[in-house]
Amino acid sequence: MSASGGTKAIVAALAANLAIAVAKFVAYLFSGSSSMLAESVHSLADSGNQGLLLLGGKKAQREATPQHPFGYGRERYIYAFLVSIVLFSVGGMFAIYEGYEKIHDPHEIEAWYWPVGVLVFAIIAESFSFRTAIKESNEVRGGLSWTEFVRRAKAPELPVVLLEDLGALVGLVLALGGVGLALATGNGVWDGIGTLCIGVLLILIAIVLAAETKSLLLGESAGVDDVKKIEAAVVDGDTVTRLIHMRTLHLGPEELLVAAKVAVRHDDTATEVANAINAAEERIRAAVPIARVIYLEPDIYSATAASAGQNPAKAPGGSAH
Repeated sequence: MSASGGTKAIVAALAANLAIAVAKFVAYLFSGSSSMLAESVHSLADSGNQGLLLLGGKKAQREATPQHPFGYGRERYIYAFLVSIVLFSVGGMFAIYEGYEKIHDPHEIEAWYWPVGVLVFAIIAESFSFRTAIKESNEVRGGLSWTEFVRRAKAPELPVVLLEDLGALVGLVLALGGVGLALATGNGVWDGIGTLCIGVLLILIAIVLAAETKSLLLGESAGVDDVKKIEAAVVDGDTVTRLIHMRTLHLGPEELLVAAKVAVRHDDTATEVANAINAAEERIRAAVPIARVIYLEPDIYSATAASAGQNPAKAPGGSAH
């Protein structure tokens, strides 16, 4: 994912959520609607989340240090995980608490035109933010479905904004439904039910975000396409004759570590082996530019060991190094 695309989507969502949060809170003050209070807290939490994503992106740009030799690229994963925690606690749990209180102590909605007008405005504003996130995501998701994109994306910002905006739109519809039913029936319990539904929705989205960012924090390999490109680039058929095995790891959304054992000819000199490794590294970086940290270990391939199910680089009784 391009950093500029993710930043554009975050800024669009931040601007929309700040304006919506103020409008919702004003509507709550005039109407007393618990759905509006829950939605105003939801938008405020979303605004804070977008601030966290921007902060994580900024911190991830720091140069590597002796204490952190692989840099700070995973800062973006950490702040995305914090977003899921904020969404769960500040957004979801608060909405459930407010909905519970409203169901046990319902009251009529006053000045109904405030919450209805603000909700319609919020739906329009969130739709523009959602449209920006979809547009930026379409530029990088390729042929992946939306579910696959959220699950496989190595840069967390766009999936986070997509899910937040989707949750915001669905939450607004739930709030509008709760307020509408409360006005139609004169029973404020419906407003509380709508608020409860918003809380459940936010908690579900937070769980999905937490699961996906946890996987990134633990360390994910390169995508299938990048792995194939690296495998094709390593072997030239002349100096590097075979890829014995390989491991890849994302140090950050746009930085990949590649560690592999490659087969070279048994009669190559040390200089020829060194040149072969350097050339292979250049081919890998040309094929996958985010492969910035590469460790290649030369070895002699053993067909006998391979056919016996052993480490193909280790002949019986010999060493693989």
